[in-house]
Amino acid sequence: MTPPSRFTYPFRYVPHPLVVDAARALIKRLDSDPALSAPFAEGKMMGVLLTDSGPLYAFSGLAGGKALIDGFVPPVYDLGRSWYKQREAEISAMPPGPEKSAASAELQDWIFRQYRVMNALGEELSVQEIFALRGLVPPGGTGDCAAPKLLNYAYRHSMRPLAMGEFWYGRSPVREVREQGRFYPSCMGKCGPLLTWMMKGLDVEPNPLDSAVTSPQEPSVIYEDEHIIVVDKPSGMLSVPGRTSVKSLLEWLRERYACDVESCHRLDMDTSGLMVFARSVSDKAALEGQFASREVRKAYRARLEGGPWNHALRGTIALPIMLDYYDRPRQMVDYESGKKAVTEYEVLGFMPDGTVDVLFRPLTGRSHQIRVHAAHFRGLGHPIIGDNLYGSASQGTQLMLRACGLAFRHPATGEQMTFGEGV
Repeated sequence: MTPPSRFTYPFRYVPHPLVVDAARALIKRLDSDPALSAPFAEGKMMGVLLTDSGPLYAFSGLAGGKALIDGFVPPVYDLGRSWYKQREAEISAMPPGPEKSAASAELQDWIFRQYRVMNALGEELSVQEIFALRGLVPPGGTGDCAAPKLLNYAYRHSMRPLAMGEFWYGRSPVREVREQGRFYPSCMGKCGPLLTWMMKGLDVEPNPLDSAVTSPQEPSVIYEDEHIIVVDKPSGMLSVPGRTSVKSLLEWLRERYACDVESCHRLDMDTSGLMVFARSVSDKAALEGQFASREVRKAYRARLEGGPWNHALRGTIALPIMLDYYDRPRQMVDYESGKKAVTEYEVLGFMPDGTVDVLFRPLTGRSHQIRVHAAHFRGLGHPIIGDNLYGSASQGTQLMLRACGLAFRHPATGEQMTFGEGV
């Protein structure tokens, strides 16, 4: 098979088949050798980098307390060979207070000065210097992920990177949505600035989001009066203006109606379906009040990935959700700090291709709620097809999630209004 002509854009990608093959070979090797797989059984993000000299492998952080394991590239900087452990122990023994906080910050600053990486142009900077270029301070653990380890090793050994991917091996964690053998994009908080700098000099694939924000379909207005507009949003269109100059649904409506239109709620760019917009500030306030008090009923139709179904055909998922600050826009499950998130589900059918047709009724309105509840192993454990954040990305496959039903009270008359199905 021909290697890719451009290097992987690591923050949103479909893994190249050769990367998938290399990952499967590693998983097979780990599964066949208990002594080798033991350090990773707790669950670990792994990485594979294809180079002109062959594949390289890495793991994030430590594995079984080890930074060095045969068959994997070394860390960017081996803290075990410095005075770090001694100083860390000294700081741990200090009583809580300003002195301990200052010492911890000083040690972290020292670490990021030791972590020096290269890019494809042959330049070298420390992690601290790379983040300073953007006026940022690196979060703890920056530089310990698999991807920067792989690129740094390749550059220092005169290897040309061809393609890369990061996948999970071992037990699924409680917080993040992770499943063995599944590929996930690099995080933006720690690896965003770092990998962007390290890829300078490589011919990198464009960010798919830059083209995905243009939908091939036009929105469809299904109801309008002098107070509200109900629209069927196509997949690939932003609900409201975002980081690009591409026209959002809100802007499309304002142009169409030549007057002010107000947004009351949102759908993810990749999610299609029904939305209601207000035609005045007072109508907006009335509708937003219904959303806030959970009076609005919503239904979503989704097609989930196949596999053994070990759940009731209908039920309720309650997993608290919060933003993963270092991996935006991904959300994670957190039983201490997460916000209450409850979703009812009903299996509508098992398809001939093994996929599952499911109706979701969210009782709360958290970001990515249905996507997380579908994919997390304490939810249904079956990601939505086409979900590149919590499932498996595939070329040309849209997120198969649609807002199919919406019910609310008319902001002016109080009349109950229902659109679509499932509510």
